[in-house]
Amino acid sequence: MNERVFSDTESLYVAAADYILKSARAAIMARGVYRLVLAGGETPRSVYRLLAVARADWDRWQFYFGDERCLPPGDAQRNDRMARTVWLDRVPVLPTNIFSIPAELGADTAAVRYADVLAAIDIFDLVLLGLGEDGHTASLFPGQPMDNADVLAVHAAPKPPPERVTLSASRLSRTRQALFLVTGDNKRAALTAWRKGRDIPARHIAPPGGVDLWIDASVATEA
Repeated sequence: MNERVFSDTESLYVAAADYILKSARAAIMARGVYRLVLAGGETPRSVYRLLAVARADWDRWQFYFGDERCLPPGDAQRNDRMARTVWLDRVPVLPTNIFSIPAELGADTAAVRYADVLAAIDIFDLVLLGLGEDGHTASLFPGQPMDNADVLAVHAAPKPPPERVTLSASRLSRTRQALFLVTGDNKRAALTAWRKGRDIPARHIAPPGGVDLWIDASVATEA
């Protein structure tokens, strides 16, 4: 785990946007395409707003999602709705390069459908993730089995809505880079647990190159 502390959230947002753009340029130069897995939440939202005014080879980017809530299309609480509103609808992304999770079909059906989509993708270029107060990431919550299937149906999430779809820890780990963005002192206990090696879901994200953990000063000190 490569940890980096920022003095404030704004500097973290700017650095994260720059990191993503550089990652994209390198991937496009090497392979002609950039495969990015998006996270939900307020911290990614702020980063996406910065990316919405950046210049990039948007037609070479492919967008996937780490998890989704089982809500109707266009619902304000859906991760794909947030990403589209603040970023994807504001840049010339090819619509066919946005791979939303069809969570409106229900967790079980959506998990199967999204696994079919991912079957053609060997490895992602970058996975963006957050950290919940309880140590969850994507929709991988404490106490739930860490199944090795690529996409999991979640029926009893401790946060509403209870039905969700999430990429598994093993599938999220199949990436060249993984970046956790963590802000807010309410995440301090979860971060302390992770540092001490406790078995929280975030700890199961383990790509070959390790993970980058970027945090702001408010969460840096141990709980």
